[in-house]
Amino acid sequence: MPQKIIFATQHYEYLKDRILSITGKAWENGELEIRDFPDGEHYHRIISDVSYKEVVLIGGTIDDKETLELYDLASGCAQLGAYSLTIIIPYFGYSTMERAVKYGEIVKAKTRAVLFSSLPNTSRGNRIVMIDLHVDGITWYFENDIRPVHLYAKSFVMEAAQELAGNHPYVLASTDAGRAKWVESLANDLHVPAAFVFKRRISGEETAITAISADVKNKTVIIYDDMIRTGGSLIHAAEAYHDAGASDICVITTHGIFAGKGFERIKKSGLIRKIICTDTHPNALTIQDEMLEVKSVAPLIIDYFHFLPI
Repeated sequence: MPQKIIFATQHYEYLKDRILSITGKAWENGELEIRDFPDGEHYHRIISDVSYKEVVLIGGTIDDKETLELYDLASGCAQLGAYSLTIIIPYFGYSTMERAVKYGEIVKAKTRAVLFSSLPNTSRGNRIVMIDLHVDGITWYFENDIRPVHLYAKSFVMEAAQELAGNHPYVLASTDAGRAKWVESLANDLHVPAAFVFKRRISGEETAITAISADVKNKTVIIYDDMIRTGGSLIHAAEAYHDAGASDICVITTHGIFAGKGFERIKKSGLIRKIICTDTHPNALTIQDEMLEVKSVAPLIIDYFHFLPI
């Protein structure tokens, strides 16, 4: 069976290292040479031999530079004779731009899917693995022979919820009705009640919460959302649960993006005791605060390969 070799873009070296700390010598550490030129161009060289090897490449679409670096490295691995190519995208950027609302809007989730669909094929084909997509339908934007895989971090959410609650009863909640089905499914598996808030849009930038679907008075509320960006929606939901009498509020999110001063906004609100997120986005690793706990998706990624048909 071909040897697995793992590479990562510059922003995701940390996740490669965490995976290698678990797999040990079973996976080869791929070496790259990357340099930036004064004119803004970038030099990439794949130093390790990838011919007839199962290449695992980790990178995000967190910005345009990262996206192109991931594409260039993937293309290079295929051209150099990789046996197979699996691209791991822990956080798929532009996932909220999955459809056009106004005329002329570019559906950037689709354009990025089409971009990666244009990669040259390896002999065993190409896979692209994404974790907790904001919208399931994004997988349908990929074309040609590439095989998209939506990997759910359900085990992480369930373990985090039990850690936060301890032995106390709790309600699993969402920030809005849009995530209600997913949160309800998780709540059923955990044998706890589910709650979500109803929103009414006042303007393009402002929403108002009109109701809560469950009784949370004197209860611990654990809010799950697939991503936290600026923290605005989360704070509004936490305010609603607090006003409804919740005794303690914690948060679980897969993608801790914390754009701008998102984390500071959440902390200053004084509504939330603790947040647990994963390391799918490098921003989460820059925050050193006891309120935030970051767990790695490295075991989830390795498990995917263990259950992958040969």
